[in-house]
Amino acid sequence: MKQIEIAMLGSGFVAEFYMQGLANVNGHRVAVNWSRSRSRAAAFAGRWGIPECETDIDKVIARDGIDLFVIALPNEEHLPTALKLAARRRNQVCTKPLARERREAKAMLAAAEKSGAMHGYAETEVFSPCVVKARETIEAGGIGRVLWVRSRESHSGPHSPHFWDVEKTGGGAMNDLACHCIEAARYFFGKENRVVEVMAWGANLVHGKRTKGEDNALLVLKFESGGIGHCELSWTTRGGLDLRNEIHGSEGSIFTDVTRGTPISSFTGKSSGYVIEKADLDFGWTRPLPEEAFAYGYQAEMRHFVECARAGVEPRETYRDGYVVNCILDAGYRSMHSKKWIRVKY
Repeated sequence: MKQIEIAMLGSGFVAEFYMQGLANVNGHRVAVNWSRSRSRAAAFAGRWGIPECETDIDKVIARDGIDLFVIALPNEEHLPTALKLAARRRNQVCTKPLARERREAKAMLAAAEKSGAMHGYAETEVFSPCVVKARETIEAGGIGRVLWVRSRESHSGPHSPHFWDVEKTGGGAMNDLACHCIEAARYFFGKENRVVEVMAWGANLVHGKRTKGEDNALLVLKFESGGIGHCELSWTTRGGLDLRNEIHGSEGSIFTDVTRGTPISSFTGKSSGYVIEKADLDFGWTRPLPEEAFAYGYQAEMRHFVECARAGVEPRETYRDGYVVNCILDAGYRSMHSKKWIRVKY
């Protein structure tokens, strides 16, 4: 088995989850971590046993022997980093959303395709074991024709200060969270069944002093088949991450819930440590989530991208999928402002 050498670009929240996912993947080594901060890079490398850390991204990208670069960076860094990697024909994987808006995503896709190297869109939702099982049930005909998908992704707000700045990120709660729900709906309906129109609502109900973006949003997707995707997004939900899907078909329904229906519950009179992503309390009645990186899909997606890099094959989620999601999000924001149904332009 060829060992895949990885460069982890970033040392923040999502990079931590990627490292948790990679911990259970055979045949790889994270050789170097890049961060804008020397202290953060060194601390991240120390936590995960990464032999080298660097603050010069051009030096890392030019480095020989790296088989896969993982972009675990803030949204505004995705485009310039992806273009640098493509110019050197490097295999790359980028976290969600692919870009801040459609034009940036198109530039990333075009450059990656021109390079001839592998490009993977790291959308955890469609790698989550329960979501994969739901898709298998659909493919087996268990619920007939998919008619309606409802997805909810909500929590009390982002970890990092930069996420509240819509100029840097591209949008508020819808931009941050709907990418998961959109790709889940596309996965359940089938990617050949395109989203043709969208309707969106958004408002800042709680965090008016922290962001100019929406902290709550609804996004409705109309598919070519006539089916509907219903996405609920919020940065004001207390009690930890709320992550659910409902898939309703002509002959049955499927329900997934990895955060509110955990297999363990506990009552503690004092702090008992980490509970779940975005938890507001770590004592009293809590529902800890075991193997969080596995449940969310980080382990499965990292294994998939490592295997694709080793075999030289195209991943099942590529920058083309990320571009489609950005097209749908752009249409969603136009709808939010116009209060009308908007056709999606691809």
